[in-house]
Amino acid sequence: MRSLRRVLLVALLISLVFSNIAFAQSGADVYKTKCAMCHGPDGKKENPGMGVKALTSPDIQKMSDADLITVVSKGKGKMPGYAGKLTDDQIKQVVAHVKTLK
Repeated sequence: MRSLRRVLLVALLISLVFSNIAFAQSGADVYKTKCAMCHGPDGKKENPGMGVKALTSPDIQKMSDADLITVVSKGKGKMPGYAGKLTDDQIKQVVAHVKTLK
């Protein structure tokens, strides 16, 4: 009976871990839902009137990850901050995705 309980407990823990992994969003997924509406699906959209710069621009691409994390977290200009709306991990993943945009 004890060994059956242990097996069931391990199975439960494994299922919980894998269910969290299945629901995790990649940086690209978060970008699509939170960022693409202003920055475009490929990060190339610019709107000077709104202060939107192309994320593919050299100015943005040369920014450090820490600086980009700060911008995404706290916002800048008319861009809202996403701290509290996205997890720290999601923000880091979005920044990693932005660095892949060319």
